[in-house]
Amino acid sequence: QVQLVESGGGLVQAGGSLRLSCAASGRTFSSYAMGWFRQAPGKEREFVAGISGSGGSTYSTDSVKGRFTISRDNAKNTVYLQMNSLKPEDTAVYYCVARDALKYGGSWWGPFWDYWGQGTQVTVSS
Repeated sequence: QVQLVESGGGLVQAGGSLRLSCAASGRTFSSYAMGWFRQAPGKEREFVAGISGSGGSTYSTDSVKGRFTISRDNAKNTVYLQMNSLKPEDTAVYYCVARDALKYGGSWWGPFWDYWGQGTQVTVSS
């Protein structure tokens, strides 16, 4: 069982930056792909970015490319989402997620994520 705890959300003006953190429990953190989803009011949940267990492979959705960067520190069991040049449309609850690659034959990417955090609110004012 993996528990995920997000932090770092808040209110920021458009053009500003925030860094989200997600601390994970467990001793096999490097065997999990980690990622971030977000859900804005009245909209479907959206995948934002993901990172492989070693951190050598990342993926992000087109709307955040060039502005958001995902990274991880396996020694600290923590994944980060650095968000720059924030826009009002980035306003959402951001969820940290984990995917057990061993469960999926070693595949880092796929539609299924095994663990979800409680979420942290990010609000970008115009």
